[in-house]
Amino acid sequence: VQLQAFGGGLVQAGGSLRLSCAASFSTFGSYFMGWFRQAPGKEREFVAAISGSGGSTYYTDSVKARFTISRDNRRKTVYLHLDSLEPGDTAIYYCASRPRGYYGLSSAADDYAYWGHGTLVTVSS
Repeated sequence: VQLQAFGGGLVQAGGSLRLSCAASFSTFGSYFMGWFRQAPGKEREFVAAISGSGGSTYYTDSVKARFTISRDNRRKTVYLHLDSLEPGDTAIYYCASRPRGYYGLSSAADDYAYWGHGTLVTVSS
């Protein structure tokens, strides 16, 4: 099981980015997925989660209305579209997967079994 996140970069405040996370699962649609981030000197925090079908999503309050999580099960990819970026969004962003057969939009990192290596997003003021 592998997850590979990419799409990070340097962007000015107010700008946008789209992060992608490609998975190696053979039945990708069976996995609930999430995005987390870790800013320098801070603990990893939950950003967003999405159900296997993509029909349900859940966001932390600080990114609601600015970030959008989505997925394309044919491409085995989950996305995180970041709009109206702020310097406080600077972090390494990680995608993660719950174990197959575990349902629910969770914000708890311990509920996720598989993690990608992360992609760095830097927002300049």
